[in-house]
Amino acid sequence: MTPTVGEFVADLPADALPAYVYDLGALRAHAAMVRAALPKGVELYYAAKANPDAAVLETLQDAVDGYEVSSAGELAHVRQVAPGAPLAFGGPGKTPAEIAAAVEAGVHRWHLESVQELYQVASALSSAPEQQLDVLLRVNVPVAEGSLESVALAMGGRPSPFGLDPADVARALELLAGPMSRQLRLRGIHAHLGSGLNAAEHLVVAEQIVNWSAALAGRHGLRFEEVNVGGGMAVDYADPSARFDWAEFGDGLRKLLDRRPELRLRIEPGRALTAYCGFYATEVLDVKLSQGEPFGVVRGGTHHLRTPATKGHDQPFAVVPVEEWSHPWPRPEASGRVSLTGQLCTPKDLLAQGIPVPVIRAGDRVVFAMAGAYAWNISHHEFLMHPHPGFYWI
Repeated sequence: MTPTVGEFVADLPADALPAYVYDLGALRAHAAMVRAALPKGVELYYAAKANPDAAVLETLQDAVDGYEVSSAGELAHVRQVAPGAPLAFGGPGKTPAEIAAAVEAGVHRWHLESVQELYQVASALSSAPEQQLDVLLRVNVPVAEGSLESVALAMGGRPSPFGLDPADVARALELLAGPMSRQLRLRGIHAHLGSGLNAAEHLVVAEQIVNWSAALAGRHGLRFEEVNVGGGMAVDYADPSARFDWAEFGDGLRKLLDRRPELRLRIEPGRALTAYCGFYATEVLDVKLSQGEPFGVVRGGTHHLRTPATKGHDQPFAVVPVEEWSHPWPRPEASGRVSLTGQLCTPKDLLAQGIPVPVIRAGDRVVFAMAGAYAWNISHHEFLMHPHPGFYWI
């Protein structure tokens, strides 16, 4: 928790909690550091799915080259917030309506995930014969055994609904070399294979994607201008200070580009850009023992902050003491290893389990860190119909 956020949360009235608090200054500084670590020839796109908050998108504008969107809803939202920014349109299962909306919006790059998507996009362009689109084929690129062993989420390197199977790539290239080529211009390959890679691991995967793409181009007599190696940079919720090593990653990409000077590389981080700027602040409603184990029940819960339930981790937090206790009965409190739960009628409403604290009391405040990505926007807001949290940007 940054001092700015701690002071802000301490001054919030109790009826303003729970609340999401975003430290936009910290986000701006972090994004600028990431940008500075990347060499010339690497484009930085932000994956809007991680956190599409308008203030977050606006804060990132000076650091990113564009935004990756994966639905017509995201496309319309990002286009409204950042009207002139280049967009890359991806995601499996694109509907005809979404394809039409993306054609009309004039997105910068298309990530096409199947042979059928090629037909669908070509069909959508039939009524606009002068329009041309730049496309990357998203491929489930095969990688060496063990390359994705550490990933938290695997999107490739194994059976997956994401991208073209390598066996289907030849057919896609054949189509793109035929009449489709008048409107669909093949720029290169996209391969986002996993999430949770540290810098060294990511570089190993990125090099395999680039080498596979170069070999593919050579076999078919093509010249690829771009390779998108995706996002998936590791974020460690158990140790928030263990940040992804952007300097090491940037240096590795520089060496890779030195060997492939004809290429432009693109990366699409989401969580690794915004996770650290967001905080979920709430108050402790009750503290109690259950068969000898202490629980702190907080206002809100995983219907506001689903991340720990989704990923099966403990959300890092800090207790902000509140000394005032105006009730005539004894103040519930506990110390030692305490679990923090929310207000939902399910044992899965668990934000952190068995975390040591000096003391936690009813009426204290708790600030959960690393809530700037895949937090509010992926949560099941209407379960039990509790009020939504407030939102503050500092």
